[in-house]
Amino acid sequence: MTQAPGRAERRARSTGPELRRRLPRLLLGLGLCGLGIALMVAAELGLGPWDVLHQGLSNLTGVPIGTMSIAVGAGVLLLWIPLLERPGIGTVLNVLVIGVVIDLALLVLPTPELLAARIPMMLAGPLLFAIGSGFYLGVGLGSGPRDGVMTGLARRGWPVGVARATIEFTALGLGWVLGGTVGAGTVVFAVTIGPLVHVCLPWLAMGTPTPPGARSAR
Repeated sequence: MTQAPGRAERRARSTGPELRRRLPRLLLGLGLCGLGIALMVAAELGLGPWDVLHQGLSNLTGVPIGTMSIAVGAGVLLLWIPLLERPGIGTVLNVLVIGVVIDLALLVLPTPELLAARIPMMLAGPLLFAIGSGFYLGVGLGSGPRDGVMTGLARRGWPVGVARATIEFTALGLGWVLGGTVGAGTVVFAVTIGPLVHVCLPWLAMGTPTPPGARSAR
């Protein structure tokens, strides 16, 4: 059974030559995650649970969805404090890079009128997000901010599945109430992202263990 990295191992990954070796893969992975989300936003056929929330808040405030993703991610990181979670450099870059890429990609991505063109965009979103998650998780520089809350709750006795379902359904429900797009893309993302990451991660990991309970970059 693969063990979570110890403190000394995590420190070794985030310093000197080892960090320089891992950082390009980290940034590539986060960029692919952001692009995958942007494709789903442009397709207008439904988003993953957290992005439904980000879009709902964006609709409410007028703040771009990627910028709102950064704001929500920063807020989620504050929850790590009472949960005694330790963010890595990858955790911090996750909050920043994905949101920036979403906003930049949406400046150039069109929303096609034909459904036949929007469906491939929607389907490409989870695939790119899963590949990006494989790169991101595979470098072992910190779990996504939302996964950190899940694992923190799990260490306090919550079953992992219950913790994840509670967090994601809460985000989805709030986002839907605020006007975020729930649709076929939401279902496709929810059903496929776990298996896709499960397939991609062994191919893309750098021979290091990943955070316990991690399932995606978020």
